[in-house]
Amino acid sequence: MLTVFPCRLCFLTDFSGGEERLRAVLAAGVPWIQYRDKTSPRRILYERAVQIRAITRLFGVYFVMNDHADIAAAVDADGVHLGQDDLPIAAARKLVGRRIVGISTHSVAEAEAAAASGADYIGFGPIFATATKDAGAPKGVAAIRDVRDAVAIPVIAIGGISAERCPDLLAAGASGVAVASALAGSDPQESVRHFLDALSMAGEGSPLA
Repeated sequence: MLTVFPCRLCFLTDFSGGEERLRAVLAAGVPWIQYRDKTSPRRILYERAVQIRAITRLFGVYFVMNDHADIAAAVDADGVHLGQDDLPIAAARKLVGRRIVGISTHSVAEAEAAAASGADYIGFGPIFATATKDAGAPKGVAAIRDVRDAVAIPVIAIGGISAERCPDLLAAGASGVAVASALAGSDPQESVRHFLDALSMAGEGSPLA
């Protein structure tokens, strides 16, 4: 099991940009990849996850599989990120063991339930309006404070995140951010550097319990 969690910056990717874009993002310093693909057949998900696992190993970064704990285990991913309608955390643990298990949350109650069930971190949002993450109305920065006060595990802000908004999110208690479209432009390396500069106050990562 990995013992240090890179909470600062997660790149959410459906791998639509292929290996070239993923390598460019990783070369710029992204420490954590989540493969999130809601439409492809499971065989394709597995094959792409194998590719992503190989690439992330070359760069020495974390790879978390979205939704599918069995695929995460099959490709030896570093963990799985669950949704509220996916396997319960306890069931996912039977598949992934001591690997990282995160879960998306949208309220303090869901965050508390996730922590009580043994999640290693939570994603919380959407903080701002976004077309990428369909999870209801934006929560706003103040909601991060409420969640941070309620749980002791890392809280990753998601939804409409820009580099300029990162300092406020960190000040509110977020451990880091997860972004998708913000790193999908014509110059992903410059975008990554912009985010990492904005997140530099977050340190090197948060230890997992």
